[in-house]
Amino acid sequence: MNKSDKSALLAAAAILAATFAVFYLMPGIMTSLGAVSPVLAIAAGVAAVLAFFAVFWLRGRYRRGSGASDRDESGS
Repeated sequence: MNKSDKSALLAAAAILAATFAVFYLMPGIMTSLGAVSPVLAIAAGVAAVLAFFAVFWLRGRYRRGSGASDRDESGS
């Protein structure tokens, strides 16, 4: 296992752990926010889901920009 593989493994583990923590706590967060405003609770849920996809989008942009692609430039 080289340094790049270890880095990818650690990044994936951190992303999964953070995602699990956020979605595990989400019902309590939404209930608390829903007592203040239902719209605020919905916004928090939408933000959590969008953040999940944003992390992967940003990681893909970073990897593409640093030249750490898993395939060659010809696309084959």
